[in-house]
Amino acid sequence: MFADLLTSVAAGPWALPALFALVLADAVLVVVPGEVAVTAAGALAAATGTPPLAAVVGVAALAAFCGDALCYGVGRFAGVERWGWMRHRRIRAAFEWAGARLSRGTATVVFTARFIPFARLAVNLTAGATRVPAARYLGAVAVAATAWALYQAVVGAAVGGLLPGSPALAVVVSIAVAIILGVTIDAAAARWTGRRSR
Repeated sequence: MFADLLTSVAAGPWALPALFALVLADAVLVVVPGEVAVTAAGALAAATGTPPLAAVVGVAALAAFCGDALCYGVGRFAGVERWGWMRHRRIRAAFEWAGARLSRGTATVVFTARFIPFARLAVNLTAGATRVPAARYLGAVAVAATAWALYQAVVGAAVGGLLPGSPALAVVVSIAVAIILGVTIDAAAARWTGRRSR
C-alpha cells in the first residue's frame, strides 16, 4: 500500500514542484532536507520510472542555483552583520572562514561548500557581502549546483536500481545512504579544515 502511494505521488503533478521547493528552502534553512529529497526522488525515478531522472537532476540543479543566488543577493543587500544570529561567535567564525577561502579561489570553495549545508550558506552570504563579482560567482554556483544535483540523484538512482519494484524500500535505503554520505563528507571537511588551520 505504501509503495503504491509513493508511486502515485512520484507520478503526480506536484512531485517536481515539491522537490524544487524543498531544495530552494534548503539553501536558506539548513534544517530542510533538500539532499534527502533529491536522493529519494532519484530512487523513485530508478525504481518506478517517475519522475524521470533527468527531470529530477534538472529541477534540483535549478532550485539549488536559485537558492544559492538568493543567499548571495541577501548577503549583497544586507551584509553579514545585520541580524543578531549573524553576530554569534561561531557564525562570525564561519563567515571569516568563508571570506578567507573566497579570497583564495572562488570556484573551489563554492564547489566544496555546495555539499556542506552550513558552509554553503556562509559562503553564499559572504560572497554577496564582500562583493564577489556576480557573473563570476553565479557561474561557479551553476556548475556546483548541477554537480550536486547529479550526485544526489545518482546516489538515489543507484539504490533504486538495486531495488526495482520496491520503491518504498528504495526510498528508505537511499535516505539512509544519503545521511551516511552527508555525515562522512561533513567529518572529512571538518578534518581537512582543521589541518589547514594549523
